Amino acid sequence: MSAAAPALSKLSRLKSMSPSPAGHAVLVVEDSKAIRELLCGYLRQIGGFVVETAGTLAEAEALLARNPERFFCAALDLNLPDAGDGEVVDAVRAHGVPVIVLTGSAEPAIRERMMAKNIVDYVVKQNSHEIEHVAYLIGRLRENRATKILVVDDSRSFRMYIKTLLEKYFFHTLEAGDGREALAVMDEHPDITLVLTDINMPVMDGYQLITALRQKYRREDLAIIGVSDSNKHDISAKLLKLGGNDFLTKPFVVEEFYCRVTQNTNMVGYVRQIRDSAIRDFLTGVYNRRYLFEVAATLYGNARRGNIRLGALLLDADHFKAVNDTHGHTAGDAVLQAIAACLCRELRMSDIVARYGGEEFVCLTVLKDNNDIDIVCERVRRAVESLEVEYDGQRIPVTVSVGGTVQLGECFEDMLRNADAGVYQAKAAGRNRYVVV
Repeated sequence: MSAAAPALSKLSRLKSMSPSPAGHAVLVVEDSKAIRELLCGYLRQIGGFVVETAGTLAEAEALLARNPERFFCAALDLNLPDAGDGEVVDAVRAHGVPVIVLTGSAEPAIRERMMAKNIVDYVVKQNSHEIEHVAYLIGRLRENRATKILVVDDSRSFRMYIKTLLEKYFFHTLEAGDGREALAVMDEHPDITLVLTDINMPVMDGYQLITALRQKYRREDLAIIGVSDSNKHDISAKLLKLGGNDFLTKPFVVEEFYCRVTQNTNMVGYVRQIRDSAIRDFLTGVYNRRYLFEVAATLYGNARRGNIRLGALLLDADHFKAVNDTHGHTAGDAVLQAIAACLCRELRMSDIVARYGGEEFVCLTVLKDNNDIDIVCERVRRAVESLEVEYDGQRIPVTVSVGGTVQLGECFEDMLRNADAGVYQAKAAGRNRYVVV
């Protein structure tokens, strides 16, 4: 098998998404070395996965015996030298590990037997595209953990059925019994990606719910799939005209259900990813300079009106040129990434952390008291100082000089100039300290 070029672009869309949860790995059990290496290569391309491999059932059981909890999921060949009839599926499922089956057989009877074992999916490995699909599916399972889907139906049994299907694919599932309840859930969880709603419900039906949702959310921000037990053609047309993205008729084929859910959640995810890339610094993942000034305009305006107390911090990495000169620019990049991650950990989610340029970062924080600026400055300085950045077997010491201010001036740029003056004084005083101006 040879890797195809289209696979690269497909997997690259997952590369910048969230990493695998700490301590989780993927188990690949395949007796073909070529297929093992191909799948592992695709998973490495996505990034963030620890992959452990086995060529026989015995080898797989040995890996599982040590610590099965570390496995996020498993991709299993049905026909192994010591297990020719899919015994590996039962062995892995017995440890509670979700399973994707790989097989060279497209026989319906085998597929039905495997699907009855509550596996995640069944993939016929005919060429590299199918192996790429397995890697993509594993990447999607990782992303699904952070994907919220709201199921709206007045039938509790149907909600539970749909919830069971979605949770097999690791989706975070919420429920509502009618449209009014659904709107309340949406208010509590505005980051919901997909609403799966029945059309015929008491209190507020699916049509009314879609109309209400589209007053707040665009199609590309929130996907809506309508569900009905009626196959009247005008139902789907009406739903789509009101703002629905897709339609399913009960009873539906489970695989079609997964395809439609995946397609719609992917669409919303790609749009969010594109928007996020426009406001994020590519290297560090924090906000970029452009977005900093956009959000600062609102925060500064609120501060001028007396609604909030705004603090601004400017941080400059100490001796950064020496890091690049001594260890190389890749090491310098690692230092900047470590500083950015540290700032995000130390500050609140509501605070703004942005890369201002080069080795400089800006943090905007809303304070309870103006004197709190000293506390924030010292906290981030100390946190960065405690970082342990290793590159090529060498430890790179990391410190920052910090300038802080609560003086608003005539514009936001005045705040930055004040904070920059603080940085200058901190460096003149010996670096690795803060000065509030």
